[in-house]
Amino acid sequence: MDAILRAIVEPRRRDILQLVQHQEKTSGDIAAHFPEVTRPAISQHLKVLEDAGLLAMRKEGTKRLYQAVPERLADLKRYLEAFWDDRLQLLAREAETEERRSSLPDDQRN
Repeated sequence: MDAILRAIVEPRRRDILQLVQHQEKTSGDIAAHFPEVTRPAISQHLKVLEDAGLLAMRKEGTKRLYQAVPERLADLKRYLEAFWDDRLQLLAREAETEERRSSLPDDQRN
């Protein structure tokens, strides 16, 4: 999971994932969406995403085609949902405790 989180911390990589979420694209197609970024930089972003298992690459002749790996994105989604569920449950317990405490008379509050 750490590799996935490190990969998606960079906004441009998240943009790349959105580009290839439903349709595979060549590295050139991907680079064309980011004219302000050098091709070597795009290649490095693609490598990081591929190493994290978020992108699949296949060769077709001289082309490299990239597409998001839905299963890895689903893993990330489950992780984030569990993370936030735990945090929200903790917050709810804290709020309930505070509500009970505030409903007590002043001399019974801690």
